[in-house]
Amino acid sequence: MRYGRAMQDVAKLRCPWCGERFETLVDASVGDADYVEDCPVCCRPIEMHLAVDDDGIRLDAGRED
Repeated sequence: MRYGRAMQDVAKLRCPWCGERFETLVDASVGDADYVEDCPVCCRPIEMHLAVDDDGIRLDAGRED
């Protein structure tokens, strides 16, 4: 998903494990980042890939398998 250039924004994602939608806080001030966040519904780990550029930010979520 691509978002504007706000330093903190709320991203809406779908869990790659259980398929439920949830919201997470995105902090673009850190620049590009890879991190793991647990799904608030099924508690399984989700790999988050944050990319920040002149067009805004992109957050991709994937499974750790």
